[in-house]
Amino acid sequence: MAWTLGQQAVNHDCFQGECGQLELWDRGVLMWQPQQPGGKDIVLSCGVHGNETAPIEILRDIVHDLLRQHHEPVHRVLFLFGNPWAINAGVRELEYNMNRLFSGAHQHGTAPEQQRAAQLEQYVTQFYQSAPTGQPERLHYDLHTAIRDSYYEKFAIYPFQHGRPYSKQQLSFLAQCGIHTILLNQAPTTTFSYYSVNTHKAQAFTVELGKVRPFGENDRSRFADTEGMLRLLLQQHELELPVFAPEQHHMFAVQRVIDRTQTDFQLHFADDVANFTEFPVGYRLASDGEQTHAIEQAGERIIFPNANVAIGQRALLLVKEQPLDSLDLV
Repeated sequence: MAWTLGQQAVNHDCFQGECGQLELWDRGVLMWQPQQPGGKDIVLSCGVHGNETAPIEILRDIVHDLLRQHHEPVHRVLFLFGNPWAINAGVRELEYNMNRLFSGAHQHGTAPEQQRAAQLEQYVTQFYQSAPTGQPERLHYDLHTAIRDSYYEKFAIYPFQHGRPYSKQQLSFLAQCGIHTILLNQAPTTTFSYYSVNTHKAQAFTVELGKVRPFGENDRSRFADTEGMLRLLLQQHELELPVFAPEQHHMFAVQRVIDRTQTDFQLHFADDVANFTEFPVGYRLASDGEQTHAIEQAGERIIFPNANVAIGQRALLLVKEQPLDSLDLV
């Protein structure tokens, strides 16, 4: 069995290190099992969108260093390269946006991306449920890059928590990764990170690290803080994080979701307008057939605009900054 990613390949069903073993479960699915696992079960995923290359390069290099025995994680780790066919084709998706296919949404068809989303759910379940002892902390960081530039280059999406509090420790970890902007989802979604939150009670995030670029054209120095903290997370039993500092964080909450419902859908701003751009009240953002969507509140900002999504999918989010002291934090 072989996992291939571009010209790189791992031709092992199991790689034995000095302190554990790396098991190949499927194409782009690798699980590190230490001989004496630490107190965290960590899922690191990338490539759910195949052209988001920087996270793929980061996890590829972490895996390669593990194979070279340059480091061996002290925790159990599941590495997931989400959509290997789209990765090798250099495209965002083949047929479907895979990050809209989790939490059972894959059940509406049998296309390869729908089948792969179902398999990824099964692998995450298998991983979390196979913890050998105790109740390890469950973590999942789903790494992405965005289609367009962003006013805040790096940001993370904190999935809907169903009444559970937000974690100061996780916010401090993200800040050390260079991620100070957090978008709070206010409702269930069909993203990969929400699946891990809702199904497995993990601390999980969709992490946006910058703008999409082709393989080999990423300035890896811009991701150095994130990659360095991920490596420390794997290699240390407990991270020494600074005291939680509220002033370091920009928190935004989703105010409205604008879906595309008609063939005649248009965004009324340029393709190079950045995520988190603020428009004045009354500005006409989009038209969906005969329906018009405009800015309704001062401070509303756009994020993830995409007029080319399939009918029925999200074409735009509107978000607004939220005071940190209004949140339930532990």
